[in-house]
Amino acid sequence: MDKLASLWAAIRKSKYLNKYVVTLALFIVIVGFLDENSIIRRVGYAHEESLLREEIGRYQSEYDESTRRLNELAVDSGAIERIAREKYLMKRPNEDIFVFEGGAQ
Repeated sequence: MDKLASLWAAIRKSKYLNKYVVTLALFIVIVGFLDENSIIRRVGYAHEESLLREEIGRYQSEYDESTRRLNELAVDSGAIERIAREKYLMKRPNEDIFVFEGGAQ
């Protein structure tokens, strides 16, 4: 406690540091770093918000693509057969399917 009292006495006697400057500095420290709505937390929240907005955009584009494909299936009856053949390797009863895997060397 003596150190705090001597520090306060030095501030009071100082020509350049008065109680208003110390009070202002203390206010800046509290608001900037220690408060529930501090500047550091606000920056973190802004960063998190931007990440979430990017994720929303990604899901929105995925939703739009799925909706487009669903509408395509509803309109074109041959699209169901094409997707079943390409994605699930389905075939008609009288045909054979050959699947080649591997890349060019």
